[in-house]
Amino acid sequence: MPPYLRLGSVPRKRHIAHPHHPGFLGEGIYYEEVVTLAGFSRAYSLVYHLRPPTRVVRVEPAGSLAIDLVDQPALRHHHLKTKALPRVGNPISGRIVLLANEDVSLARCRPDRPQDELFRNADADELLFINSGRGTLHTMFGPLPFRELDYIVIPRCTTYRLDFEPASQPDLLVIEAAGNVTIPSRYLNPDGQLKLGSPYSERDLHGPREISVIDTEQETQVLVRDNRRLTRYTLASHPFDVVGWDGMMYPYTFNAEDFEPITGTVHQPPPVQQTFEAAGFVVCTFAPRMLDTHPEAIKVPYAHSNVQADEVLYYVRGRFGSRRGVEEASITLHPRGIPHGPHPGTIAASRAATRTDELAVMVDTFKPLRLTRQAMELDDPSYPLSWID
Repeated sequence: MPPYLRLGSVPRKRHIAHPHHPGFLGEGIYYEEVVTLAGFSRAYSLVYHLRPPTRVVRVEPAGSLAIDLVDQPALRHHHLKTKALPRVGNPISGRIVLLANEDVSLARCRPDRPQDELFRNADADELLFINSGRGTLHTMFGPLPFRELDYIVIPRCTTYRLDFEPASQPDLLVIEAAGNVTIPSRYLNPDGQLKLGSPYSERDLHGPREISVIDTEQETQVLVRDNRRLTRYTLASHPFDVVGWDGMMYPYTFNAEDFEPITGTVHQPPPVQQTFEAAGFVVCTFAPRMLDTHPEAIKVPYAHSNVQADEVLYYVRGRFGSRRGVEEASITLHPRGIPHGPHPGTIAASRAATRTDELAVMVDTFKPLRLTRQAMELDDPSYPLSWID
């Protein structure tokens, strides 16, 4: 999890009165809320509200999300061209799920309007990759600015609004995790600090830096998702009435350009690019880097048979040295059971190169992924044959 943070006003000890006079209904305290993961076994934060966070005026069904998964008659590679997806919906309703299994779903989102109500995902940690756009994530923890190429980690049950700047052209990759999105355990020393030599440090993780109290006794709607069910809660007051908090559960950003690639004399395997992990999958960042320095090095990845993983690559920018025909916002799926590798001609073309400018996000899942109907509409059926010279 990210480092411990403390913002605003908190009492000297946990679970004691935090005086506020006269306070709500004359009770004379700020109201403590404990936000936890895995029951009480994982990371948590303690949050202090002007009013009890439990005051609900109405609860209404708000429909459900349909994920139209399709069966594949054959095991094969896929290339989804998503750059020209039409702009639709807001940063929540505009998400188009393309790939999913019980551990993770991957969606593209190109909204054409602002988020009009608060949202809370009760079922999944969210990892948003900002392909383009900048703005602010608003939560009870305080405003969190984000920019192009940021990953935004949003823990489950965080009520939020994504607010893009007016001139932005929002374009997102949305990863929803059934488990918790965390920093890879092998990067951490026994004291919980990121090890020297890891591809990023605590200085690269950016949480909220100020409190922004919304003191409004006004009905506020929150759209809550659990599994595929949607519920609209109307609260008696705005939930961002927080005067202070501390802990290790909060949203934060990490920019892909702050990833420090690990290179060698010969090609290094993808685990050196790992950025996050969760139950059932890992996320890697292929960042611009120096290429292998051995005089006889093959500077593109070797052919690989996925024995126990499905590999998804989201191509962000630059020229991807081992691939032909991919473009910005292409998504490739190389499933388990069949090999994939560099396209013909790319090995020879890479020999004189000393550096790559490619930037891509990789998701490796340990269970098979299924494609949706929307994904198949974007699929290039000739891609499995593209290794024939």
